[in-house]
Formats: sequence, C-alpha cells, structure tokens
Amino acid sequence: MGAAVQEMFSAIAERYDRANDVLSFGAHRVWRRQAVQFAGAAPGESVLDVCTGTGDLAFAFARAVGASGTVAGVDFVPNMIKLAVDKRSQFGPADARSEVSFAVGDALQLPFEDQMFDIVSVAFGIRNVDDVDRCLREMHRVLRPGGRVLVVEFGRPTLPGFSALYRWYSREVLPRIGGALTGNREAYEYLPRTSRVFPDGADFQKLMADAGFSDLRLRRFFSGVAYAYLGVRNPLSIGVDLEGGRDGGQAEEEGHV
Repeated sequence: MGAAVQEMFSAIAERYDRANDVLSFGAHRVWRRQAVQFAGAAPGESVLDVCTGTGDLAFAFARAVGASGTVAGVDFVPNMIKLAVDKRSQFGPADARSEVSFAVGDALQLPFEDQMFDIVSVAFGIRNVDDVDRCLREMHRVLRPGGRVLVVEFGRPTLPGFSALYRWYSREVLPRIGGALTGNREAYEYLPRTSRVFPDGADFQKLMADAGFSDLRLRRFFSGVAYAYLGVRNPLSIGVDLEGGRDGGQAEEEGHV
C-alpha cells in the first residue's frame, strides 16, 4: 500500500468506526458476522485478519473460534492497530473468546511463516493494496493446506433502480457525510471511487483462482453492495507460483443486510 493511502487511513482512524456505522446504516457489522459464519469458523481454529483496521472482523472471529482458538490481526496503519488494541476489553470475557493479538504489518509481506493459519481474512481492505495478486498469494502462503481464505469487499449492485440509487448515494451523499464525520472528505471520495472500479463477483473469483485457491464460493449482500468470497488452499498445493485459473467449482448465494 502506498504512503498516501496509509496517511489517509491514519487521519480518519479515530472516527473510522463511527463513520462506517453511519454510512452503512450499521450493515457492515451484520455483513462481518455473516461472513464469519460463511467461512465456517470453528472452535480451536487459528485465524489471521489482514488489513484488520480497528479489529471488528478479528473480534468476530475470536468469538467463533473460542478460547481454544487464536486470532491475529495486522494492519499497516499504526493508529488503527492502537485503536484495535484499545477495543479488546469491550468484546466479552476472555474465557468466551480467543485472545486477539495485533501488530503493524504489510499485507504484501505478511510477517508470518508458511502454513500457519486455518483461516486468513480481509474485509474492505484488499482493494486498497498496491498489488492484489501479491496480497492473495501472501494469504495463500500463510494458510495451511485445506485452509480457507475469506475476502469481504464492496461491489456494484445489479438490481435495476437500486443500482442507480446506490451510485448516486456513493458519489453525492457518502463523501459529504463521511467528510462531515471525519473532517476528511477526500478519503470518502477515494473509498467509493475505488469500489466502483474494483473487480467483483466472478471477476474477483478469477483473481482468487489465479492465486491458487479452489472450491470458490461467494455470497452477495444487499444485491451486491458487498460480497463475501470464500476459497480453499488445495491440500495438495505446495507453492504459489501458479499460472492460469483453477477449476475448483464456483457457487453463489444471497446474504442478508
């Protein structure tokens, strides 16, 4: 990720959670919970959340994997990591969830050894990295064979009428409200702009296949405002220098707001 993006997220970190709640009408929290269920997180599993921000997805996984599991979150913005650490005490008793560790780290060069995690996730962050393919391959590298990758990202709704309304909201309303809440309108012009051009649906699944993931599935939220993508590291996979796609099958289902 570039220095400009890092500086932008650092500037809005203190008001980031509040802005997300207002701008999505709270839906982003529902999407994260449903995404954790979609990933099939189970007690005792180990999870890495990349581009963790203030830790919301990491904490959702911590509840799912329980005290016998482990969760780590990394983000390249120190201010975000500080807020995530500060939030830990708000997320229930330690005996009801795993302890969550946080560290500053780059999604393009994850500070972990090969094949360490059962699940690797990223929510609303992968479109901000400089090299999406490299990020996916890094996530593939640190997954154990048979492990799952979960990507949650904005998309473009396809429902007639609603699609036009959403484009208007993201271009005209979101930057104004986001700017008022955070004092940084530029950030909330950047975020919907990147969402409009980032691959979604089958196009993003192709990127996942090229990075070595198979058994691809996706879930659409609110007619494609956001997607949850799930893939598996093939148990027989021994590297990430892969060419072409993988015919692991694709499935689609509809989520809820």
